[in-house]
Amino acid sequence: MAIKRTWHGWTSVANASAYEEVLRDHVLPSIEAKRIPGHGGIEVLRRDLDDEVEFMTIMTFDSLQSVIDFQGDDYERCYVPDAARAVLGRWDATAQHFEVRQERSYASDGSRSA
Repeated sequence: MAIKRTWHGWTSVANASAYEEVLRDHVLPSIEAKRIPGHGGIEVLRRDLDDEVEFMTIMTFDSLQSVIDFQGDDYERCYVPDAARAVLGRWDATAQHFEVRQERSYASDGSRSA
């Protein structure tokens, strides 16, 4: 059963582009370089608010053991490198983990994919 690891961070409007650069150039490549068995990918979502910008990451793992292989025994602890901390205003201290119970995909015309 797949696991989704979710996490949120917020930055000022002025620092949002800088944070995206840190993600693209440092954070995501450092995660990929670990070559963690069972890590299926990461999504980065952005939401512009009135006075700040919220980012959410969703990492996919094959199992909880794969999450532990990524983060260690204290697997709920957040992973925020110093370069990211420098431009974030605040962030979740822990990540949330969800078991994927159902997943459905749809074609662009709304029909269900196989």
